[in-house]
Order: sequence, then C-alpha cells, then structure tokens
Amino acid sequence: MMVFLALLAGARALRPAARPRSLARGLATRRPAAYDVAEVEARWQARWDDEKTFASERREGREKKYVLDMFPYPSGSGLHVGHPEGYTATDIMSRYWRMRGYDVLHPMGWDAFGLPAEQHAINTGTHPRETTLTNIGTFKRQLKSLGLSYDWDRELSTTDPDYVRWTQWIFLQLFKVGLAEQKEVPVNWCPALGTVLANEEIIDGLSERGSHPVVRAPLRQWVLKITDYADKLLDGLDDLDWPAGTLRSQREWIGRSEGAAVKFRVQGLEDETVEVFTTRPDTLMGATYVCLAPEHPLVARLSDSNREAVDAYVAAAARKSDLDRTATSEKTGVPTGSSVVHPLTGEALPLWVADYVLGAYGTGAVMAVPAHDARDFAFAEAFDLPVKVVVESKAGAEDELPFVGSGVAVNSGEKYDGLKTAKAKKAVTYDLDQQDAGGTQVTYKLRDWVFSRQRYWGEPIPITFPVLDGDGAPLQADGAVDPRTAADEAFVVDYANPAPVPEGELPLKLPETDDYAPGDDPAGCLARVKDWRFYVEDGRWRARETNTMPQWAGSCWYYMRYADNANDEKMIGDAADKSWLPVDLYVGGAEHAVLHLLYARFWHKVLYDIGATTHEEPFAKLVHQGLILGSDGEKMSKSRGNVVNPDEVIGEHGADALRLYEMFMGPLEAVKPWQTAQVSGVVRFRDRVYAACAKASADAPPLDQETDALLHKTMRKVTGDIDALGFNTAISALMVLATKLSGLETPPADACEKLALMVSPFAPHLGEECWRLLGHAESLAYAPWVEWDEAKCVDATVTMAVQVNGKVRATIELAPDAPEDEARALGLGDAAVAKFTDGKDIKKVIYVPGKILNVVVAK
Repeated sequence: MMVFLALLAGARALRPAARPRSLARGLATRRPAAYDVAEVEARWQARWDDEKTFASERREGREKKYVLDMFPYPSGSGLHVGHPEGYTATDIMSRYWRMRGYDVLHPMGWDAFGLPAEQHAINTGTHPRETTLTNIGTFKRQLKSLGLSYDWDRELSTTDPDYVRWTQWIFLQLFKVGLAEQKEVPVNWCPALGTVLANEEIIDGLSERGSHPVVRAPLRQWVLKITDYADKLLDGLDDLDWPAGTLRSQREWIGRSEGAAVKFRVQGLEDETVEVFTTRPDTLMGATYVCLAPEHPLVARLSDSNREAVDAYVAAAARKSDLDRTATSEKTGVPTGSSVVHPLTGEALPLWVADYVLGAYGTGAVMAVPAHDARDFAFAEAFDLPVKVVVESKAGAEDELPFVGSGVAVNSGEKYDGLKTAKAKKAVTYDLDQQDAGGTQVTYKLRDWVFSRQRYWGEPIPITFPVLDGDGAPLQADGAVDPRTAADEAFVVDYANPAPVPEGELPLKLPETDDYAPGDDPAGCLARVKDWRFYVEDGRWRARETNTMPQWAGSCWYYMRYADNANDEKMIGDAADKSWLPVDLYVGGAEHAVLHLLYARFWHKVLYDIGATTHEEPFAKLVHQGLILGSDGEKMSKSRGNVVNPDEVIGEHGADALRLYEMFMGPLEAVKPWQTAQVSGVVRFRDRVYAACAKASADAPPLDQETDALLHKTMRKVTGDIDALGFNTAISALMVLATKLSGLETPPADACEKLALMVSPFAPHLGEECWRLLGHAESLAYAPWVEWDEAKCVDATVTMAVQVNGKVRATIELAPDAPEDEARALGLGDAAVAKFTDGKDIKKVIYVPGKILNVVVAK
C-alpha cells in the first residue's frame, strides 16, 4: 500500500503546472457518424476517476480558488432535477478556473446527521447509520453521473467518527471560553412525541405531527452565546460579496437596536423593578400600563389580589407556541392587581400579563404606549385602557392613531413639550440615567442558540457530570448504588458541575442501541442507555450528557475540514488554512440565507479568535441559485407528482444535456419551471458542436473575416459571461458559433479547438471528446483557456438607427467611428427618412458615433 501511495504521489508531482495542448495536429482517424452519449460519458467519467484528474493541489506561484456547494442531506428520495443546478454552476466555475491557471479546491460531502434518518429508523427498525450510508451511495452515484469535477479524496460525512471528533473539539473550545453553558430555557415540549418542537412545528397548540398537546415548559438546555458575537457578526457583513437580500436578512435577524432601558419600580415589592427596553424613549410620558410575559419570573411573586386569574392565564399561555401568540390579531391578557411606578412622573401604572409579550425576547416586559404602538393600541382598545398622545407629526396635528412616526413631543410636560423626536429621545434618556432609572442601551433581536436536541442521531455533547448520593456526596463505585440499575431516586446527577471530556478521548461515540424512539423523559432517549450514560472514573460514578447536538453543528465548519481532511493532529493545519481559505465562491439555496450562514460565521469567528484560523470570514462570495419548479409551476414534491428524476433525463439525453439545459433556462438566481420537452434544444446544440469537431481539419482554409470576428467575439463574451456567472447568455453565444462552424464544409481545427475549450465547462464530456477528436491525447481539464484578439472584436460596420424627432424611421450601415458628415449624408439620403424631412426646416442633428443619428425638424 505504501509503495502504491508513493507512486501516486510521484505521478501527481509530475503533473505539469499548466497542461499544454498537444502539438500534434493529426486528427483522430475514427470519427463516429453520431454522438454515442452513453459510451462517451461513461468513458470520460471512468478516466477522470482513474487518473484523479481533479485532485486538489497547491503549487508554488499559483493563485487559488475554493469553490463550494452547500453540502446536501442525503435523503432516501435522492436528487431531483432542481438539485444539480447549483452543483453544475460551481462545476462550471471550477473547470473554468482550472483552465485559467488557478489551483482549485472543489469538494463534496454529506450533512448526514438529523431527524429524518432517525425517524426512518423508528418506523422501520433500520439503524440510522445504515440508512445514511445507503442514501449517500445513491447521492454519490447520481452526482458522479453528472460529470461533476469534485475531488472525491476530500469527501466527508458529518457522521464520520473522525469528523465528529473535531465537531466535539470545537464545542469544547466554546465551553472553555464560556460561550457554551447550560440554561433553563422555555421550550415547546410535546410529551406524546417525547421531544422539543420548533415554533413552526406547532399548530393551534398541537404538534404538527400527530396533533398532540404541546406545553411551554422550562428545560435544561445547552446554549451557545452567539449574542456575545452580535456586533462582530453585524460588522463583518460590510465586506462580503453576498446577495443584498441575504445581507438584509442577516442584519434583520441580528436586529441591533439603539434605545433606552427604563426601570419601573414595583409597588409593594421592595427593591423590585420591571425593566423594559424601548427604541422610543421620547414616548415614555405616554405609557399608560406595563405588560409582563406569562413566563416572566416576577409574575409568581406579585400580590395575590388576582392570583387565580393570573395562574389560569399563565397555564393557558404555556399551551401556545411563540408563533401562535404573536401571529393572532386578537389580544388577550389579565390584570395582575399590582402596579408599577412611572420613573419620571411617579404615577402608578397598572401591571398586566399578556401573551403578546414573549419571555424569550428582550426583557420579557414592555412599557405600553397605546397612542404610538400598534400592538399596545389594539390591547388598550380590547381592555378599555387609557390612550395618551405624546407625539404629533407637528404641533396641533390630528394624526390617526396609533401614530408611530417622528414629530414633536406634546402632553409630556414643560421640559419635553415642543422637542423634536431626536432631541426628546436624548433628553428623556439623560434624565433616566440621572435618576438611576435606566439610560442608553443597545439590544439585539438575536437570541442565544439553543444547542440541545433530545434525539439519538446527532453528535453526543462531550460533557460529563458527577453523580451524587442521597447526601449530596460523590457516589462511590464500590457502594451499594449502581446508577445503571438503581431507581432514579437513589442518586442525583449534578448538572451544576459540568466537565469536558478530555480531548484525547474524542470522539465520544454514540452507543449502539435499537431504542431510538423518544420517550416521556426530557433527558432524551440516550438517558435510557444506562450502560453508556454512566461510567466509573477514579472510583466514582459519572454521567454523560444525554442531549445531542443539532444538525446545524456539522454544517458550521465542514468547509474547513475539506481543506485538510486527512489531518489527525488538528481540525485544519496552518498551511491548509492559509493556502485554501476562505471559500471564494459559495453556492446554495436561499433557504439557508439566515441560520446556517449565521451559525457558521459565529463558529468561524470564535475559531479565528482562538487562533484556529487566520481568516475572519468563511465565505467571501455567496450566490443563491434559483428554485427549479415543476412543469406545473409549483415546487417539486412527491405529493404533487411533479418531481423529475435526473437519472431519467440522463438516461435519455445524457448528463451534458441536463447540465446545458439547467444553465440555459435563465439566470442562475432566477426561479424557473422545468420543461422536459425543451431539453431537445440543447441536444441539437451538443450534436452541432460534435459534428463541427468531427469534420474539422488542420488543413481547412482559414475562416472568412465575418466568421473569424464571430469566433473572437464569442471568446470574449463567453469569458465575460462566465466571470459574471451569466451561464445562459454564454451558452446562447456558443450556440450561434456552433451553428456557424457546423455549417462549414470543413471547419478549421484551431477554431473547433477553441469551441471545444469554451464548451467544456458546461458540457465536460462533450468538450473532452471533441478535444480527443481534434488530436489531443491528454484531458483538456488543465488546457489554457481561450484568448481573443480585441481588434477582431471590433465591427467593420455597425447598424445604426436614424430617428426623426425621436422616432426611428430607418437604419444605415457605416463604420463605428464614421464622421458626422458621412452619417448625416447617409441618413438624410435614405428614402424612408427623406419622407419626414423633405421641405422641413432641420433645426438640429444629434449624432453619437456607432449609436444613433437623430434629426430634429420643425413641426
């Protein structure tokens, strides 16, 4: 084996820095009459595999391009024709950049943990690992059939033990610097399903799957303090080449707000305050009540004057998701019977509990200013609470309520009345600060990342806890209590003292079990695998964490591991980090525009801060490919019956035809409907390219001036279009050139070589086969890209519109830089123009060389 690896390394070392074209001009003697797509594509795919054509290497003096796809979850249904769109786009860029002399890293792997495989295991009894491996095999076969130029030696899966090791290592670094901690977090707990649900998985208080009751309950969770990085995440967006909509979504999700903290003292509770945040401190004098979220800790400590109603309301709110609470227009609430004191006026304001206030957002309390906030206004109307106007668009205006705009302060006391909104904000904030009742504050919409999952198929969290006996002392291994067999009441897991698994013991692997189903224990199904959960260390029992990581964890850093996936000592070595990162082009669906990108950037910035990478950002340029819809204009899905399997398209027309069609459908970012019947158009183009190259000759007469100009213009346009990811227009230009060359009796070989080179990023099997027909034994994967003569791209003549009073009346042919006298003579001499100018006073002639001639005549 070592001998083989040495020979392979030597062979790679002998690969030329840029693979030159063969000097031979003898063309292949056997030229099939028709293009045998199945044979050609299978042969080239096998050759690329055998020769490791696309192995990634860094060479001295070369620039690099790191081209990355958002790696797929390998589902059992395999690919549909929407998936290859982004993969084809990155492959085009990878092939193009190799030919431009760049060292290219273009890898692929699998985001393979997650709920679907686990659910399949529960339903069928098949271990998630088996399901995952089977699905990966299907996906890999399909991707290879597309002729994608991945470096398969870089392949990884988030479920690989080696990969899990480093995912867990990153978690431990977060733990060490205080960014991973345990909290009691309100979650949507479904006892029947035995799991925490996202807000989107709850409908009218019931689980979307099975319609089971869901309750809002506090649960011990691991939380990553992404809020500590809010400013860094926000500031870093300024230098990224990302879609404007994605940058906007990121900024809105982080949600930085500048305003003021306001503290309301609670009557009857000594030193107890309700703190709120507002972006409009200028409206403080219009506050007429204060609202607490049902889960606010203060609710339980308030007076008992309305305790029964408050408790009933809190219990009802616990059965609603945050989405249910904020989506409805109907406002509900209950007075607590307690009051708070206005910090500037001393006025008593009633304190309410209302579920439109969320405990997990902000402080879990709001000061209600009904005249200037739509939610507060609706609540005040529902419960007949006072509405006090304190801002008008201008003094004396009768604005429609609620008025949420800026203006001047009114009804706010002599100190503030008449101040414009900006000055009123500063004045009120200053006074709050002076009275120790609040002051300037910056808040974020961003919440800390709840990182725990009560599931099996995920990375175990590498944390352990002491096990204590009934007296609170460490449980000894030689005692009477064995936590693997004893009742839960016989011991206690001390969650208050977490400890990291030693890095040398990573990866902490999942236990082998057939019991994947969730249960009624919020600790998760791993808590039932007691032989794994409990173990002895230094004569004392310890317990492993039974929550697993979310699927997001593996996708947070995979781009880094691709660059150095064989490194046993570090997650990424210094040389690989400096050589390959950051990602130069990242392509994936817009559905990942927020959370995946946010979480990946968070992890990356932490790794940057601890010295694990030298780059502040992971993805320099981001592109979202548009959705490919079914032929009915709807999103492809099995339930609609509009899914098109790429295997079927490839089986009938070949991979190149599929690639060409998907790129020709329209701009990469656009949403486009699939139309199988239209694939035949690109098949005809493919066949024309092959026909031209099959009959080309090195002894053919040179191209005429018009065709030669077309060739050079096409080389310039295709190059520019690929640089701009304008693949559809590049293919359009190639179609015109292919039609022209295939129509010649004997096309010149050098012209067909240029055509084959330009076609190859889009249709690589076709490009390679044409290159072979033209007499080249080596692959064109590293052949130099085409070059054009700019002088030949300049038209000898142009067609120019002639207008009379702004309306086109004729066109004329003339040199692009023809003098005005010549243009004028040709234009005015045209019969169609003369019809509108003869006998009329010509007031002015506007001439832009090569563009337009406009004759202005008296009407």
